Amino acid sequence: MPASDDLRVPVARPRRVLVAGLSGAGKTTLARRLATLLDLPHTELDALHHGASWVPRPQFLDDVRALADSPAWVTEWQYSAARPVLAARADLLVWLDHPYPVALARLVRRTVRRRVRREVLWNGNVEGPLREVLTDPEHVVRYQWTHRRKYRDDLVPRLRRERPGLPVVRLGGDRDVERWLAGLASGLERR
Repeated sequence: MPASDDLRVPVARPRRVLVAGLSGAGKTTLARRLATLLDLPHTELDALHHGASWVPRPQFLDDVRALADSPAWVTEWQYSAARPVLAARADLLVWLDHPYPVALARLVRRTVRRRVRREVLWNGNVEGPLREVLTDPEHVVRYQWTHRRKYRDDLVPRLRRERPGLPVVRLGGDRDVERWLAGLASGLERR
């Protein structure tokens, strides 16, 4: 899809917005910004998924279904079980498709910062020891590496086939993000 098509501002004001991208791409940051701009509630999917000690919460999918059924929201498009539930109700998907080195650098900085500062994340969790990147196949940095092509090669093409009318905005870098957000804000002011 040509870049000019990717950066179109939606004609209708979206009420249910998904933000997709690799770990570290900035999904949650953009989701928060969109929620503020569109005056919609933001739900962080990681907060619904992770229970104490990083154990997935048993009510995760029930919470996702309740979120999807609500009239307005912005959230991240992640977790294979949650993706179809959310995609079925979304008005817009914003895909952060930054160059891989950018996403990797952001993820490493975030992971190191969280570990060094012992930042408390969802339900009391903290990042594990940094050495786990070498030993834990599910470590966020290894996970990102393993799945670095999943949106481009599988998820977004499948979504376009399954929901051909769903607008997908592909943003290839920070300049695209800022330009698109400015266009969206300008369009909202004119309405």
